Formats: sequence, structure tokens, C-alpha cells
Amino acid sequence: MDVRSQKSDLYRQAGRAALVGVFVNLALGAAKLAAGIANQSFALISDSVNSLGDACTSVVVFLALRVARKPPDREHPYGHTRAEAVAASNIALLVVLSALLVGWEAIRRMDFVHVPPAAWALWLAGANVIVKEVLFHYKARVGKRTGSIALVVNAWDHRGDALCALSVLAGLAAVRWGGPGLLFADEVAALVVVSVVVTAGAVLFRRSVHELLDVQADAPFLAEIRSAATGVPGVLGVEKLLVRKTGLEFLADIHIEVDPALSVAAGHEIGHRVKDELLRRFPRIRDVLVHLEPHGGSPPARRQAT
Repeated sequence: MDVRSQKSDLYRQAGRAALVGVFVNLALGAAKLAAGIANQSFALISDSVNSLGDACTSVVVFLALRVARKPPDREHPYGHTRAEAVAASNIALLVVLSALLVGWEAIRRMDFVHVPPAAWALWLAGANVIVKEVLFHYKARVGKRTGSIALVVNAWDHRGDALCALSVLAGLAAVRWGGPGLLFADEVAALVVVSVVVTAGAVLFRRSVHELLDVQADAPFLAEIRSAATGVPGVLGVEKLLVRKTGLEFLADIHIEVDPALSVAAGHEIGHRVKDELLRRFPRIRDVLVHLEPHGGSPPARRQAT
């Protein structure tokens, strides 16, 4: 598989995972909403809003991945890969806002008189735990493999949802079998859901903004790039290496040391070989800017760049 095909495969895997999240969360959200209304359970209703919000999140992630794949143009010479992080940061704010509104409503309903939920509502809450945990493992695996921050954080959101579902299950059980003294448990469970969702939204916002600020790639990845560059004939060392994440891909700036007695043409050729080698070895690297530095001497007044 060539480099272009490998990059396309990364986007396809991430997009497929996002679509799975859309359909699963829509089904869960609709089922929990119907159950919440039928059983007068605000915990189920708030959890359904969470699932429907996750479906919207997955739609935005899917669309952002499509935008990120667009080639560079005159206005965006570096491409559109950051569309994913931009979408993730906006989604996070909406998730937090919607959760806070649900929490306010839960507080207002603390003294609401409930009817005991049907047994099937508890079974639905239990099934929700299992489905959300499966989604967590699936999206976490795909997100880690593709490098999609939105998918990884979305996966942890599903892990949070599974914990929320456990609290909803506990609240419904308390209302069903605990008697009049535990009727408030439904709203308490709803507030647990809200706290988990707000925390997940804050983490998503922080990580997406972190990526927009051009954070350096992790140390093991930098070490692999450095090793590959020094393995190119003519490269005597790597003076500086900067690698920033942009969507599912990376942009690299590398300063390589070469023999200062080389001609401009010879140094230029080594720089191109380094660039070609890095793009070949690391499909997730979108582009490489190679600078030439003299090995073993003081920096000259003028430096060559490839």
C-alpha cells in the first residue's frame, strides 16, 4: 500500500467509526427518551439527551474528517486538516452548555412525585451500560490507530456515558424498590450524569485547543523521525526537530547537519533524500521542511534550506 493509500485508509477508518457512533447513539437516545417519558424518569431523559448529543458530535466529527481530507488551496496552503480540532472544540462547548441546562432542570425537579419505573426500563439502562462500553473500546482503538483526537476523546465520552448509565440504573432501582423516601434518587442520578458530561466536555475542549496551539509531538515519535533522518547517507546529525500535529497528520521541520564543504547542489540533494525518506516511512507526516546546517562548526551567516 503506497503512502497516499495509507493516509486515505486512516481517514476511512476514522469516518467509519464516527458513523457507527451516529447510528448507535441515535437508537439509544430514542429508546431512552421514550422510556424516560413513559416512566417519568428525568435521569433517563437526561441520559437520552446525552446520547442524542453524542450522535450530533459524531456527525460533526464525520463532516470535519471529510473537510480535513480536502487538498491545499490558495487560501489554505497547509490544507484543511485542523478542521477536526476546530470542530471538537466547538462541540465541547455545546456539550457542556447542554449538560448544565439539564442539571438545572434536575435541581428544579427534586421534589417531583415519581411513579415507580417499569422493569423493562431497568433492563434498558443495563443494556445501555454494555453498549456504551463496547463503543468506548471500539472508538478508542480506532482513534489511537488513526491519531484522531476527536475519536479518542469521543471514546472516553462513551466510557463516561457507561458510568452515567450505571448511575441511572441505580437511580431507577432506588425509585422502584426504595419506596417514597428515595424518590429523589432519580434527580440525583441525573446530576451524576451531568457532572460526568461536563467533565468530558471540558477535557475535550482542553485537548482540542491544545492541538490548535501547535504542541510538539510525543517523544517516541520524535525519536523515530530523528533515527530515520540520521540513517540517510550524508546526514551527520540532527540539530533541531519540530513536529506538530494537524488533524490526523503531522507537519515536520528538521534541521540536519551536513559536511560544510559540500556544494549547494549536493547539500540540496541530501535534503530532498531526507524529506522523501520521512514521507515514505511515516504516512501520517503530511509535509517536511528540511534545513541544512554545517556539521561541527559555527553557524554561517547564510543558511541553505530545502
